[in-house]
Amino acid sequence: MDDEASQQKKNDHEMRNIIEEARVILPGLQAVFGFQTIAVFNERFEDLPAYAQVCHLVGLGFMVVTMAMLMTPAVYYRAKHGFATSQMIRASRHVIRGALMPLAVGLSLEMLTVVSLATDMVWLSIAAALATLLLFVGLWYVLPSRDPVRVDEPRSSSSRNALRLCEPPYR
Repeated sequence: MDDEASQQKKNDHEMRNIIEEARVILPGLQAVFGFQTIAVFNERFEDLPAYAQVCHLVGLGFMVVTMAMLMTPAVYYRAKHGFATSQMIRASRHVIRGALMPLAVGLSLEMLTVVSLATDMVWLSIAAALATLLLFVGLWYVLPSRDPVRVDEPRSSSSRNALRLCEPPYR
């Protein structure tokens, strides 16, 4: 019973850490989203080529997806009345990490829009967007994957008990 209470305490602590990570990222993302939204009402938005306007709107959509994904762990935790499970932690880790891709794409599309407005050169706009995307993917996905340290996912108490049954009776 103590093991279960201890595991529950670890799960709750880990879930709160995940929620705190999302909480740190969210205000910055909301600020960027606000600026993106306001841009549509700017007179110069109409001066953008149609492809840049579409990229801006698609980028805005990706930011909405990112915000939804970042808010999911807190909603999940609250829906389960603050009872964190190993499944919840795994899902929340995947959702938080997965939110980085729509964020990278959305910001890259915004880079395309801004460079298009500043230079009126399609090729430079596309190059800037691709460079931005490669930077984010490199820092957020490639760099961490090159680290040889592997962190095990938390196990549920039932899988720990199953493993305990397989252990030899002597110590």
